[in-house]
Amino acid sequence: MRFRTFRFSLSKAFLGSIGAAAIAFGSPVGAQSAAVEQAAATQPDSGLSEQAPPLAEGYILGSGDVVEVSVVGREEYKARVQVQVDGTVQLPFIRSVPAAEMTTAQLQDEVEQRLQDGGYYTDPVVSVIVAGYASRYVVVLGQVGTPGLLPIDRNYRLSEVIARVGGISPGGSETVILTRQNGSQVEVTLEQMATGGAAMDPFVAAGDKVFVDRASEGERPSFCIYGEVNSAGCFPLGDNMSLRMALARAGGLTKLGSEKKVEIFRDGEEIAKQDLSAQVMAGDVIKVGERFF
Repeated sequence: MRFRTFRFSLSKAFLGSIGAAAIAFGSPVGAQSAAVEQAAATQPDSGLSEQAPPLAEGYILGSGDVVEVSVVGREEYKARVQVQVDGTVQLPFIRSVPAAEMTTAQLQDEVEQRLQDGGYYTDPVVSVIVAGYASRYVVVLGQVGTPGLLPIDRNYRLSEVIARVGGISPGGSETVILTRQNGSQVEVTLEQMATGGAAMDPFVAAGDKVFVDRASEGERPSFCIYGEVNSAGCFPLGDNMSLRMALARAGGLTKLGSEKKVEIFRDGEEIAKQDLSAQVMAGDVIKVGERFF
């Protein structure tokens, strides 16, 4: 091998560290890895855990995933292929190679061995990169920016999942319902996520379902903010809250953050450039980018 049903009352004041404001959705394909199924089956009844699922140990390939395979220093050997239903990929020279249930490192070693054993290259160094994730996904439904299938390429907490689909819609509830593969449920509200620590913002596993219902009467509207701020998350919307006030609510900019790189996404679309006095609306998702040095 080369080096190579339990309720917690939580509210809209949180959403851990957050990714993109929207995400393209994959299609449901293939079976989940045995390791992931086992992790889901052994979740505690509450569904709350600070331990990340096995994804941290290496992404496990599955049917529908797309990988880019190349031999370092050999421009003639490059392939972009999809893992087939039977779990194999078709590669130059060596043809059908098993890939499903392997990490990228394991597939890399397998391809290297086959290329060397076949006499195609002497001591080849192979690179395997996942170019498209399709076998691992979370279903997100209800009052969110872009409901649908969310491919997951790493460990995501519930807060990050909500943020990646554009946050909770203006008419959405503060309560997020997470249903595990084993049928157990967790109900959390965003505000207590912000104050409850990591254990109150559970990791989401492939095959889980996330649902946000319509807001009940009396629930406060919220906004979400991520990127180069000190406390990314979703927060209750204050009266006549400006963009500057929203940044302050998120703990201000990091050392890398730039006031000139602030973007607002409303109803899933980026709105025209705004100055910091602009008013924040219910359901807005704010992204803060890095400044150039």
